[in-house]
Amino acid sequence: MEPQGQTPPSDGFAAPAPGQILDAVALGVVVVDLEGRVTYINNAGSEITGVSVSQALGRPCRELFQSTLCEESCPLRQAMETGQSQYNLDAVYIRQGGRSVMPVKVTVSPLRDGGGRVIGGVETIQSFQLMRLMDKKARHDFTWEDFLGSSPQVMAIFDTLKVVSPTNVTVLVEGPTGTGKDLLAQIIHNTSPRRPLPFIKVNCAALPENLLESELFGYVRGAFTGAGRDKPGRFQLADGGTLFLDEISEMPLALQAKLLRVLEDMEFYPLGARKTVKVDVRIIAACNKPLQGQVDAGLFRADLYYRLNVIRVMVPPLCERRQDVPLLIRRFIQRKNVERGTYICRFTPETLDILLNYDYPGNVREMENILEHACLLCRGDIIQVEHLPRNLREGQGPPPLASNSDESQRQELLTVLRQSDWNRQQAAESLGVDRTTLWRRMKRLGIKNP
Repeated sequence: MEPQGQTPPSDGFAAPAPGQILDAVALGVVVVDLEGRVTYINNAGSEITGVSVSQALGRPCRELFQSTLCEESCPLRQAMETGQSQYNLDAVYIRQGGRSVMPVKVTVSPLRDGGGRVIGGVETIQSFQLMRLMDKKARHDFTWEDFLGSSPQVMAIFDTLKVVSPTNVTVLVEGPTGTGKDLLAQIIHNTSPRRPLPFIKVNCAALPENLLESELFGYVRGAFTGAGRDKPGRFQLADGGTLFLDEISEMPLALQAKLLRVLEDMEFYPLGARKTVKVDVRIIAACNKPLQGQVDAGLFRADLYYRLNVIRVMVPPLCERRQDVPLLIRRFIQRKNVERGTYICRFTPETLDILLNYDYPGNVREMENILEHACLLCRGDIIQVEHLPRNLREGQGPPPLASNSDESQRQELLTVLRQSDWNRQQAAESLGVDRTTLWRRMKRLGIKNP
């Protein structure tokens, strides 16, 4: 009597069992029941996590697999509770008792029976070397995924620049120091048709006026004492590509007039030359202070400002997009783990509270310095408060007494919260701010939910 199901082929070939198929793929697969106990792990899953099949079966996954995802709400547990899958989560597995790490991409999904009821969860694991990201950094091969952020402010920047990047339009990027303006400029170039051609950066604040002019426009032999040969300027070096003028607000007024003529005609005289040089260059400019304010103060030419201000984007400080802070922290720690072969995977609650509530006046650059300091001092897998720089540790005392201005803000905020029946989302919308900004103001002013 033939068994129910598929009829075996007449040549006697037997179809492989599902477990054999899963053992043949390079993707790690782990299955757990509703209690989180491992009921199946394939060969690739065993190799990636460093846990053998015999060690894994029947044991709680949280005890077996040390992962950076375990420090937060378990995505596998969330998938079983909500019935929703989560895709391409970055994680680092701690292997061999902490002697090595394995960066991975993780996807989690609920496992259902024939009636549609959730009976467990499935996690697929793909080895994902974060070293590739560091290689990209070394090659300046950045794309949109390298500017980390999921806040509305960052999404608005992406919405604008993804449309603008393929064109030749001039872009002005404004924002405080350390927010990643130079990274955005590189991404704009890399996602444009000019990508194979040069990306040349000039820091207008780093050179005195006489040197800055020769750097930008070059000179010919004999133009001045010591000019023994022709030297092409940055405009010529960027021909066909992109010229990034960083800190353009620091450019001297006299040089601004010459730059304006170059931007209008795309030709110029190198120092000492008798004929012009024509170039085809896309301009991206950046400054760490509002350029309109510089114009109003008479420190920047209005005509040059209007020539640069075709597409303007403002990169907000990190304190205004706090929901991006955990994402930035996680990526930096993952990168340092791979770079150094360490296995830092979590923070103490006190440390995490400090990092999440610090204002980061130096923005992303300061955050990276703080985490670099902590990673150097940390000798285990948990970053403690004592691993943070002293100014962060000592700055976490009780909040200062409210000034008269603070007290008026406090009463104003209390009024809005009471009118919204303490619904923070509604109160934030009434104030025209993000919910995290409202939360930060409440904490600073000592306001707690009743």
